[in-house]
Amino acid sequence: MSAIYSGIYLKLKNPQTSWEDRLKLARFAWISSQCLLPNKEQVLLDWCTHALTGWHSKKVDFSQEVLEGLWCYLDDVLHSRKLLSFLKQGATITLRLTMAQLLLDHLQECAHDRLSVSVSTVMSVCRGILSSPALSSVFTTKYELMVSLLGRFCLLASHEIQKLRTVQVTKSRTCRAELMERLQIEPESQSVPPGIKANHSKINHLSNNVFEVLLQVLSCYSSVQHQQANPNRVFTLFTNQLIQPLMLLRYLLTSQDFTASHSHLQLRLQLRRDLRSKIDSVLQSALFPSEHFPSYKAELFPSKEDSVKHGSGGSKGPLKPVSALLSKLKATGYCEQSLLYPLKCEASSLLFSFFLESYGKWKGESEEECKMLCFYFLVRLVPTLDLYPEGSSVEPNKAEQRDSDSSEEKSLPDSSWSLALQAVESLLSQSLSAGVYNVAADRIRHGEVQLRFFRCLVQMILKEARPSISSWYRCLKVLLSLNHLLIEPDLDQLLISAWVDAEDVNSQVQRARQNLVCSLLQTYTKLRQLPRLFSVLLSVICQPARDDRHPPLLSEGISRSLRTCLLDTPSSQVLEICSSVLKSIRTCVLPDLVSEQREVEKMEIDSENRAEQREDASLKLSGLSQLLHVVLFSLKTLDNSSPVPLVRQSKAFMEEMQQTIREIFDLLMGNRASSALKIPKKGKKNRRSENISKSQTATVWEQKAQEALLLLRYTWVEVDTLFHLHCSKYTSVDSFLTAAEIDTEASSSSPVFVHMESLLSGSIIPSLHPSPLCSPMSCLLLKLLTLQQMKKVIVDCALLGRSSSAALLSKSAQFIVAKSEHAGTPDGEQSWDGQICCVNANNYPVAHWHLVISNLPLIGSHLSGDDVRHVAHVLVSSLLKTQTEGSEDHAPGSLTFSLASSQLALNSVFPELAPLFSATIRSLTQRIISLLEAGCSPKGCPKFMRVHRKEAGGIPSEGDVVQPVFSQETKEAIIEDVMTSSETGEMLVLLTDAQITELGNLIQILTNLNTEGMSPDDLSSIFLLLLVTFTSTSRQLDKVVPPETGGDPLLLGRLLRALTLLIEESSFQSVLKLVHGGTLLRAALSSLLWHSSSTKPEETWRTDWLDLVKAAQGFTRSLVNLIIIRNSSVRLNLDQFASFLTSKEMAARQIVLPGSGASVFSVHLLLTSLTSFSQTITTNLGRSKPMDETLIQMLARITSSLGPAVETFLKTNCNAADQPASTPTQAYVVEVVTAVLDCELASLSVDVEGRQNNTQLAHMTLYQVVCQQILREMSSAPRPMDFLISSLHFLSAFYKALVKTRADEEMEQLYVQILQNVLRLLKASWLSSADVGKLEPGVQELLRHLVEKSTIIQFNLLLLMIREGLDISKLRAGNYREVLSAVIAVKLLSSCQLPEPCSKALWLTAPQILSAMVFLVRSSSQDASLTLPFTVPAVASMTSLLRQGEGLINNPHHVILILSALQSLPLDHLAPPIYHSAFLAVHEALFTIIQCHPQVVSTAAPSFLNVFYRLVASIMQEGRQKGDADTGVDSDVYLQCSRLVERMYSHIAAAAESFTALPAFMVAQYVTELQKVTLRPDIKLHLTEGVYCILDLCMEQDIKFLKAGLNMGVREVFNELHGSYVHYHKPQRQGEDKYTV
Repeated sequence: MSAIYSGIYLKLKNPQTSWEDRLKLARFAWISSQCLLPNKEQVLLDWCTHALTGWHSKKVDFSQEVLEGLWCYLDDVLHSRKLLSFLKQGATITLRLTMAQLLLDHLQECAHDRLSVSVSTVMSVCRGILSSPALSSVFTTKYELMVSLLGRFCLLASHEIQKLRTVQVTKSRTCRAELMERLQIEPESQSVPPGIKANHSKINHLSNNVFEVLLQVLSCYSSVQHQQANPNRVFTLFTNQLIQPLMLLRYLLTSQDFTASHSHLQLRLQLRRDLRSKIDSVLQSALFPSEHFPSYKAELFPSKEDSVKHGSGGSKGPLKPVSALLSKLKATGYCEQSLLYPLKCEASSLLFSFFLESYGKWKGESEEECKMLCFYFLVRLVPTLDLYPEGSSVEPNKAEQRDSDSSEEKSLPDSSWSLALQAVESLLSQSLSAGVYNVAADRIRHGEVQLRFFRCLVQMILKEARPSISSWYRCLKVLLSLNHLLIEPDLDQLLISAWVDAEDVNSQVQRARQNLVCSLLQTYTKLRQLPRLFSVLLSVICQPARDDRHPPLLSEGISRSLRTCLLDTPSSQVLEICSSVLKSIRTCVLPDLVSEQREVEKMEIDSENRAEQREDASLKLSGLSQLLHVVLFSLKTLDNSSPVPLVRQSKAFMEEMQQTIREIFDLLMGNRASSALKIPKKGKKNRRSENISKSQTATVWEQKAQEALLLLRYTWVEVDTLFHLHCSKYTSVDSFLTAAEIDTEASSSSPVFVHMESLLSGSIIPSLHPSPLCSPMSCLLLKLLTLQQMKKVIVDCALLGRSSSAALLSKSAQFIVAKSEHAGTPDGEQSWDGQICCVNANNYPVAHWHLVISNLPLIGSHLSGDDVRHVAHVLVSSLLKTQTEGSEDHAPGSLTFSLASSQLALNSVFPELAPLFSATIRSLTQRIISLLEAGCSPKGCPKFMRVHRKEAGGIPSEGDVVQPVFSQETKEAIIEDVMTSSETGEMLVLLTDAQITELGNLIQILTNLNTEGMSPDDLSSIFLLLLVTFTSTSRQLDKVVPPETGGDPLLLGRLLRALTLLIEESSFQSVLKLVHGGTLLRAALSSLLWHSSSTKPEETWRTDWLDLVKAAQGFTRSLVNLIIIRNSSVRLNLDQFASFLTSKEMAARQIVLPGSGASVFSVHLLLTSLTSFSQTITTNLGRSKPMDETLIQMLARITSSLGPAVETFLKTNCNAADQPASTPTQAYVVEVVTAVLDCELASLSVDVEGRQNNTQLAHMTLYQVVCQQILREMSSAPRPMDFLISSLHFLSAFYKALVKTRADEEMEQLYVQILQNVLRLLKASWLSSADVGKLEPGVQELLRHLVEKSTIIQFNLLLLMIREGLDISKLRAGNYREVLSAVIAVKLLSSCQLPEPCSKALWLTAPQILSAMVFLVRSSSQDASLTLPFTVPAVASMTSLLRQGEGLINNPHHVILILSALQSLPLDHLAPPIYHSAFLAVHEALFTIIQCHPQVVSTAAPSFLNVFYRLVASIMQEGRQKGDADTGVDSDVYLQCSRLVERMYSHIAAAAESFTALPAFMVAQYVTELQKVTLRPDIKLHLTEGVYCILDLCMEQDIKFLKAGLNMGVREVFNELHGSYVHYHKPQRQGEDKYTV
């Protein structure tokens, strides 16, 4: 035996044995059980590692093949099961240190692409070593080796990412060139060679292995680092060897620039997250351990003694961790030059984050000291970003100097500013969120060191302004949030750079700039210093312009924020702001315009400089007037409760404003007069050229001055009117009306009338009247001023009673409508944000149209017929354009021409504007007639067109609106055309596809209108026109030969739906006075049959034809129902239609010919008509005995034809196996059979004199066959939803019929079969949650019929099935659908009306059912995937039981159990639809408990509030601000949930007696959560309104308790909430209480 193993070992050691043989022998020795070596595993490992280290040290030489074989052998040994089992048994196997060094050397070679062995093999060996604690001890027992291993792996991983990025750039260029060559030379061979694909996959797999092993190395290193006893040693080794590789790797893994590399390397997102998390953990624990807190403190805090001469951090001096870290950050050479600065920016932010997390709070140190330590670390980090050129220092202490090894500071290049500002923003944001800057503590105890530092930072940011970078604005916003005093000294420079002179850039920068400006406004509003901000803003605006053009001062977002801020500002301050604006206009702007005008009068020399100055002054005037307009329109109006000083201040301001308006007016008048005086000095030819040049140069400043004048005048008039209406103490004099009064002293006209006349005629100043010099904004303001004067006349009864008022009002309305300004809708779909100052030539039509339609109730009665028809024409054209082209996407809140038209058409006020609504209907009518005239066939046009042309020459488009659309003779001609076409099938109107599309759009517009406002004449005219269109119109397929094809089913369906809509209106009686309802039914059905007579078989069963049948069904039902309700000639009308349906001609159409699609469609249509007719009659039974007799006779006739027709049709379909595509669906067949059954049941249920009591059903055999077929097919396999719903309806009707006919034997068996099949259906795997929801109404109806007459034995059988289904073991086994069927059955059964014995049985069993469902909900809540399909329906079932069990569930314990189950329902990390369902389910359960079981709430209020608090906390978490994600469908989900929370707060407040001691705690919970997040404004509004209801319950001691007991940050949130409550909600509630009985 000794010869065996000694021989093998000697051969392995024998130099004469070839290495190939040795390798084979080693493999044999490892796998063979006959080779017995003492400590064989260790011996073979040592031999292999010794051979590899010998080759590496060049002591041994063998081939490359042997080298790779040895590495593979080592890899196989390390991953072999034999070694793993050996190690599990406790055996000791170790690797030599030389092997560790060998691996480190190979990793370094791999990082430099000097490969001697495959990288994948080396990775596999490393993984095998690190997977075993015994083998990995070669690294873990020596910390230096572990540091080296991690460093080499980081360099290798970074090299892989960077190399691939370089290769991708090079390869993309090469591949592009090769591809172009191939396309030119070999177009067929464009595929990538398989070798390249294989190489790519090999590289990807290899790199993936590197990162997976790296994760393993990081985990191993993390555990080793935590075991080290000397943190100084760890810090030194880490900063010297690891910080740079780890930072580089982290940057490469997270940077967006390397996303393509991540994708190509197939680096999973989760793997990258795990690596980043591990790197962060290692960095934080190594650089900022608790033991180093004193070292950081000693280095960062300024020394009290002058001990500036310290060591530089050498081995003998104290540890200086900050200097060591910063020196590594500033070092170069460890990565590419292009990565140095981005890496430094990311590292600074990351290190500060770790520092805050580690040392932001420290036991034994005050919080203030910790924050100051963090601040000093921030101070040392900022200079690493190279943001301070020319050697400027930001150190808080002069003794604190920059690191000695820092290089000379250089100015930052422009390309790096974006990164630098992002890093500064991150540092500042972290400081703000961590509360590093305490303003009071800094001023009192630290000599304002932080203030000076941040001030220096603000000065640097403003000095090196970068308005094109969004981070620049965000930095300033954070600094403003830190302390407004930081920006106060440079407020003017900030306003210039960030607001007034900001350039138009991309949307992201605009959003950042808008947020900064809004924050400025909000901050100064809270400080009550808004006038101070505006004084600086006005001084900035009045400075000389720096550029040629001024950007808009008030965007839509800034205007909205300004309005909100002004509402929270005292009115006296708002008036102070307005006075400052006026003062700026009068002192800074008007003098420039006046002086320029005088100089021009003296010297007639064109000066470019003067023109620019005048233009600049006019632009300033325009901007200031817009600002004043927004401020004044946000001012709270005066009322009778306003203090007298405020009224006086308001009056003085209004007088000052009026004087300013007069000065601008005089300036424009003077300029016009001077221009007129200079014209005669020139010759005729020169005068024309001079006028052209002057108009071109003067247009800008004149237009801007005119706009400012009109805007100020309009603003003054609106504000003055509001003050007059609401405050009796306010008096003012309109100087313009005073001037008009002077002009009319001799006459009897009113000053208001004279002023209106001057506005309309332009006599005040002709250049203000609409002209080439009048800008779109000026035109709009003129119309607004005219509208305001109209309001004054209308509200003044004395003025309105004058004889000239009607003509003047009509003229004013005509001026506002201005139909000459737009002949139609604009070509492009422009949008307008609703601000007057943003009106331009592009969006003026939108603004003008919005002005017209929003004031139609005011001006509509004063419009002439032509103007009304013009408005109607534009409205219809706009709606038609929207139907044709669709609407484009625009910014939220913006308005477009088509949107304004749609809002008017859908508005409930529109039908009340009778003339305009009638004109709109007539415009639609005229367009339809024009289409019909254009499509008249060669055979001739319909008779009504000839009569209509002869009488009026068309619709009275130019005549009076009062005239009827069609004369009586024309209507009779239409009816004659309808009857002729329906009898002969002749189509006299043939339309092209384009005409059909336009006609369909017109019909759609009519359908969208609220037709209740139609006059009888309009309704009868449009109804008859649509009916003749339906009967006489077809599609034109061949322009040469008139086609004999059916009409377009989509158009016919639209026509029928429009006719149905008109039938349901109250004015439809006017149609029935002209023609019988039965005639209309017959004509419509006959025309449909003619349309389908020549349709191709494959087209008759398309979706549009099926929709047409449904439309015909709705038309029949509506008209038959109207005939019965009208109760006039009922027998005549119904008999006429019934005779048509049961005629021999119709019976012949019911024979389906093989291959005839038209025959199938005709049968389908006839069966549908018979069914609809019979169902409508059935629903109207029971009105009166005479009516019932008539209806029963009709039913008997219909049933006698419908039953045989169905049986014949079914037999024919069974035989016609060759046309499956042309047969109706199963659902349709079941619906028809159900209709027959309902007819028979209805006949049996009505008592009619002279009828024999016969309880037998005529078609019982048919019903039984259909019932058995349904029971076989309903749950056996996936079925269409319509078939399942119709089957449930049939089963309900059939069981009801069996009860009526007392077929007891069949009922017993059928009862069990139905229950089994229904429960089996509900647990079918092919039904989704939505499908189950659609089936629930049908199942509930079926259950109601089943239990309505059931015996107690039958009901107990149902309860037994339910109890068996509520088995938690099935749920735990994964069969949740089996349990779900029982859960749904419980919910539906609880809502059924039960007989007394069954009701007692149910509520005796209810506690057991509730307990079982509580356990089910708790179990299913542990699996989030079951939330929507199971947990939510289970909660809904419990809620239904609670609701129906009011007063029947006496034990409160069961209700409390439900509250505990609701606690477990998951609400976190759910998709919005699932979240909404879960939220709604919990809310409804709570609502049911508080409404139906108040006695439980009083005893279990804490449990109730705990569940409700989960809802509040979840919606506050989901409803936080997320940027662009705050809009859209998902955002509406959270808004609905916030409304539910507000609703529940109000219910809790209404049940105050149950929550007497808890309101303060509810408020505390709310403000605690609110302090953690920034809510969306819309969600915060609803939550705040809800909490106000709880604050109503809080007593004074509760408020004191909250103010004293809450933490500082939460207390501030509460104070703000309570302040708004006292300011807004409490006065409103007290006002409402005065009127409460």
